[in-house]
Amino acid sequence: MNKEVHKIKAFTLSEMIIVVLLTVIVVGLAFSVLQLVQKHMYSIQRNFENSTNVTLLEQSLWIDTNRSNSIQYDTYEEKLHFISEIDTVTYALEKAYIIKDIDTFTVSLSEKLFYFEGKETTSDKIDAFKFITEKEYQHRAIFISKRNDATLYMNP
Repeated sequence: MNKEVHKIKAFTLSEMIIVVLLTVIVVGLAFSVLQLVQKHMYSIQRNFENSTNVTLLEQSLWIDTNRSNSIQYDTYEEKLHFISEIDTVTYALEKAYIIKDIDTFTVSLSEKLFYFEGKETTSDKIDAFKFITEKEYQHRAIFISKRNDATLYMNP
């Protein structure tokens, strides 16, 4: 009698456990790398939004500065008024944001400096100003100035 031994080629249980463990380790590393990439992407997105808000504020301030005849700052209410013959545009400088009519700029300011004829001032007349943003906005400086015309000196 000839007995043939049929052996089926297969993986042993210990080999399968090792493969599963290696797969779990690789997938775990992949998820941790994915979380790091997501954190970086969120921070890049937040920095881009902050930079965009500062740029939009700077553009809006520049336009209103050059359209106005005079600029006044109310230290009590913390409002910046751009006065022209047509209308008056007001910026409310709050702690965490700046409001202009229906626009809201989410920019925090750490410092507000106002100038008239090249000298720092706190009086009513202003021809230049410098806003410095908080650390969250990379301490970006916004400096806006305008040329004074004769009406500024003629009208008290």
